[in-house]
Amino acid sequence: MNLANKLTIFRIILVPVMVIFAYLPIKQSFYGVALAMIIMDVIFIIASITDKLDGYIARSRNQVTTFGKFLDPLADKILVLAAMLMLVEVNKLPAWIPVIVLAREFIVSGFRLIAVEKGGLVIAASVWGKLKTVTQMIAIIFAFIDIGGFFTFVSGELTGVHLAINIIASVMMALSTVATIFSGWDYVWKGRSLFTDKKDAKEAK
Repeated sequence: MNLANKLTIFRIILVPVMVIFAYLPIKQSFYGVALAMIIMDVIFIIASITDKLDGYIARSRNQVTTFGKFLDPLADKILVLAAMLMLVEVNKLPAWIPVIVLAREFIVSGFRLIAVEKGGLVIAASVWGKLKTVTQMIAIIFAFIDIGGFFTFVSGELTGVHLAINIIASVMMALSTVATIFSGWDYVWKGRSLFTDKKDAKEAK
């Protein structure tokens, strides 16, 4: 097993470690932020770094494998959804956001399965997909150290650094949700030909 795949597996292992800290009896806090949330945030950041690192290593060393192609995107989805569910657990994120993310991933995964069956048609990634990834990571990183919740800043309850963190987390999460919806739709639109059977196409002519 090459280094890139080891980093991917390490990223998956970090997920249950991150979740465990949410239930440990750690009562300390730092500037109003629970220490457990800070530790979870650090774990998420480390895991996110390995995501970029394993891809770079695989390409630069020509170590791209079928196992890596399968496991890398799976590890990303597990990490993001686990982090979001933890944020829902502590009332920092409404449940409908990870529901949208999960629905999008199921739809895209379904299209990929059909694409493989149809001969491996490649659907090009859109700018919405890249925007989703970037805003999602930023949003989760700031949400972990946010003492409020989704769009709490609107109520005027927060001030100073906590206000700034809540604004960044909320706006980035909203942008990532919009990008998730549009990237999913873009994928469906570009891959709509997958649902046209050859037989149907001939009859249509």
